[in-house]
Amino acid sequence: MDDLTGFQRDLLYVIAGADQPSGQDVKNEIETYYNSEINHGRLYPNLDTLVNKELVEKGQLDRRTNYYEISDRGRQAIEERRQWEQQYLND
Repeated sequence: MDDLTGFQRDLLYVIAGADQPSGQDVKNEIETYYNSEINHGRLYPNLDTLVNKELVEKGQLDRRTNYYEISDRGRQAIEERRQWEQQYLND
């Protein structure tokens, strides 16, 4: 997870919290969080990076629509990140 950009981490969290979202679903959610428009040229290469790093799996809903799903490796990366963050958040 340390080699991901903040944007890629945010995408990973969005995908982990959804049930096989399409790219458009991910885009809508991330635009709401960022409060700005995210263009396809930024979104899809970053989704592909997550797939290439095996943190996310990509499937096909139909001929034009892909879905994304967190992989076991992606869940593990999130859990390790949470543990790392927690050491700095203890009061």
